[in-house]
Amino acid sequence: MRLWSLHPKYLDPQGLVALWREALLAQAVLRNETSGYRNHPQLERFKIHPCPRCAISLYLKGVHTEAETRGYSFDQSKIMPALYSVRLRVTAGQMAYEWAHLMSKLKTRNCKLYEKWQGTEAPVPHPLFEVCPGEVEAWERQ
Repeated sequence: MRLWSLHPKYLDPQGLVALWREALLAQAVLRNETSGYRNHPQLERFKIHPCPRCAISLYLKGVHTEAETRGYSFDQSKIMPALYSVRLRVTAGQMAYEWAHLMSKLKTRNCKLYEKWQGTEAPVPHPLFEVCPGEVEAWERQ
């Protein structure tokens, strides 16, 4: 499971579809609707938030918005409503780590997107996140 901190605009089609599925799985985990993946490290930042269900709903909305921009038809009814507007923090180190990880994936999987984004020095985060100083997150498996 990879719940990118990066804006979904950087993902190739396979990455965006995978993100949608994985975020829906994360939503099910946070709603106690499945027994799998409960201890997955990518869920940690959502679990520690005071309103984890709101956070994952807003995360999914960001992914859905990108999908609509591309003309995809992801089923918005699968996103549970968020009762509150929330933000999560992500460290600059985590953003840099994820950017390098994504660039290595794109280099082998989608050369056009790799060439488009390779000169990006400061990628923007998913709309749910605000970037703060810091190293790679402790929950990240490196």
